[in-house]
Amino acid sequence: MKKIGLFAVVLLGSILLSGCVSTTTGMPAPEADEADASELNYQLGARYYQNGKYDLARDRLELAIKLNPKMAVAYTTLGMTYEAMDNQRLATEAYANAVRVAPRNFDVHNAYAVFLCKQRDYAGAGKYFEKAANHPENDNAERTLTNAGLCMAQKPDVAEAERFFRAALERRPTYGEALLQLCLMKYQQQDFMSARAFLQRFMGGSKATAGVLLLAAEIEGKLGNERGRTEYVDQLLSEFPESPEARKALSSG
Repeated sequence: MKKIGLFAVVLLGSILLSGCVSTTTGMPAPEADEADASELNYQLGARYYQNGKYDLARDRLELAIKLNPKMAVAYTTLGMTYEAMDNQRLATEAYANAVRVAPRNFDVHNAYAVFLCKQRDYAGAGKYFEKAANHPENDNAERTLTNAGLCMAQKPDVAEAERFFRAALERRPTYGEALLQLCLMKYQQQDFMSARAFLQRFMGGSKATAGVLLLAAEIEGKLGNERGRTEYVDQLLSEFPESPEARKALSSG
């Protein structure tokens, strides 16, 4: 069994509610009404999932759903749990139920899109990523659209990936992850002028890492700008002298 990761979007942090809950395996207190009992079992199930105790997570989440059959977040977390247990059939069922009970919830759409992408259902994933991104309450639509681009790049569908990355920048022109992905895409296409432009925009709003500086040096080298390449290499050696990227730059001359 394995724990599931979710692209640039970490779902569980938004799923778990704040506050401490007991992690005992006993049932909720008899005086708790069904809404409270459902919430408590959901909280326990989500924490069990986070701690890798998937059998306990499944049991608590199923109980939460039994008490409140319209609890979309419990279905979504149950889907993640079944993924971690390598049960794709029941994971699919759980995610589909989440969408059924919360057809206008962009977090549910996003989680389902991520799952569909991992199942290589790229058409379905794109559909639900766009639903999530277009929701008026989604304040992080640029992140959703970038995840969609990363999904399409796995297909691979370069044109569709680029469309999603550019849509992310329409929502937030300074969004670093979309700028960096477009830079890498243009670099792979040997469109080094465009790669430089996207990387410069990225560096204008984000701190340069060793990897970014090495990429910048390589782009300048491809463009025949030896002075620019040397400046980026010098910055790399100055700021990250022990990094693998610095060693690579030194070995390549």
